[in-house]
Amino acid sequence: VQLQASGGGLVQPGGSLRLSCAASGRIASVNIMGWYRQGPGKQRSFVAGITDMGTTNYAADAKGRFTISRDNTNNTMSLQMNNLKPEDTAVYYCRHVQGGIVYWGQGTQVTVSS
Repeated sequence: VQLQASGGGLVQPGGSLRLSCAASGRIASVNIMGWYRQGPGKQRSFVAGITDMGTTNYAADAKGRFTISRDNTNNTMSLQMNNLKPEDTAVYYCRHVQGGIVYWGQGTQVTVSS
């Protein structure tokens, strides 16, 4: 499975960004996709996840501001991020898990700054 993330950039505080992740290869019908991020000097941490059935969960600081979604037909996943804060600045990674194997995409930089 290969993952291609896109959509990062520079945005002002309070602004919005939409990240996308496209999966290719042998995609199993049962899988979980998600977003993680790694800020400067921090460890990589969970942001949001979504199962193949559409069940979602969020980290506490993402809940209410971020929305994760997926399109199983096209094997894509998105993260709509609203009301962005400087502390959301990080490299965002998409993750795909199937058959007990974890796949990571390359990161996409999100910078929230005025």
